Amino acid sequence: MIMQQDSAKSKTVARPPASVRLGAVSYLNSRPLIQDLSELLPGSSVELDYPSRLADSLADGEMDVALIPSIEYFRRPGYEIISDACVAARGEVMSVKLYCRVHPGKVRRMALDEGSRTSATLSKVILAERYGSFPESEPLSMDSMTTDSAADAVLLIGDRAMHTPQESFVEVMDLGQMWYDWTGLPFVFAMWVAHTSADTTGVASALNEARDRGLANVTDIAKSESAKLGIAETVALNYLTKNLHYRMTAAERSGLQLFHELASRHNLVNQNANLVFSDFVTA
Repeated sequence: MIMQQDSAKSKTVARPPASVRLGAVSYLNSRPLIQDLSELLPGSSVELDYPSRLADSLADGEMDVALIPSIEYFRRPGYEIISDACVAARGEVMSVKLYCRVHPGKVRRMALDEGSRTSATLSKVILAERYGSFPESEPLSMDSMTTDSAADAVLLIGDRAMHTPQESFVEVMDLGQMWYDWTGLPFVFAMWVAHTSADTTGVASALNEARDRGLANVTDIAKSESAKLGIAETVALNYLTKNLHYRMTAAERSGLQLFHELASRHNLVNQNANLVFSDFVTA
């Protein structure tokens, strides 16, 4: 069930708290979402980390708002989605790939990148639903590559997945493309989430404005970040403008709901979780 709060607060210009502790993903894909956040939320702090660590920090109360893996929303009670800024894909995502050394239906052991839990769950859902495969899993450290595991399949996410591994595979799955071809819906990899008890007055508008500024400056972002990552500027720009989508519309909400239903079928999330959106309206 999808719920949405409709408060008068969303119709007025709200002043954000004096200090907000925010966490964002330390990958290229989130760079457009944090443009000028220190200016938009003066006195607040922004910490960059891996998605899984952000989820733990938010759960432990070390952060007020975080861009967390979507799967984490469905695993912990008391969260709400506070902005329509998100990291989503409507087809090939390029930075989330499952490298299979055998046919997907024959995968018996899978190494899962410890950086993201959403992509790990998506891998399990796709292998189970599409191929009837229910492999055991092992962790893959966040600085490892495919050659560091002998598993039948290896999941890599983020900037590392944008580089071609130095080995061949039976099949390489782009999980964003797999999901879209299968369901016809976008896939939301990460979204801005807060505890329902947190004071997030005015934070949503700042997050949305940061997203809008980031997309307006996406060419400059691609230029600066591509040099750091060792990829072509055109690759970075295409990734940020064609592979990724940064606004949560009704289609993304439907994709989130379906992901929850499928993950619930395999006991990977809290089956009773609801989608709760606070103070924003999606198209």
